[in-house]
Amino acid sequence: MKRHLPAFLPAAGLGLLALTLFIRASLAGEVTIRAVEVAAAGADRWDIHVTLRHDDQGWDHYADNWQVLDLDGKVLAERVLYHPHVNEQPFTRSLTALSLPADLAEIEIRARATPHGWSKQRYRVTLPR
Repeated sequence: MKRHLPAFLPAAGLGLLALTLFIRASLAGEVTIRAVEVAAAGADRWDIHVTLRHDDQGWDHYADNWQVLDLDGKVLAERVLYHPHVNEQPFTRSLTALSLPADLAEIEIRARATPHGWSKQRYRVTLPR
């Protein structure tokens, strides 16, 4: 028995559709750091603004945290995100007047999404001194 695909979905399109859905599902867990802005806010104090992109789907699947790290991986500060941003993508959240060591020249930012954990991406920023 020969099967026929609907006219709107040729055989090649079926494979492409399946691949697209697979890629979208696999990327839904990765939170992406789109931008980081750092501005001096006084003696060894900094305002840090981080823009994230994630396919938030509700309370069980959303970007829930970002951290400021030194280059050795020590956590210097963190910004907990207490709710999903389903209809606000990308979104920016900040830490202000953050005290950082005077000899620190660079920081890294990493982000996390529930339930997938920390993204592999790290965003390195040079502090404008």
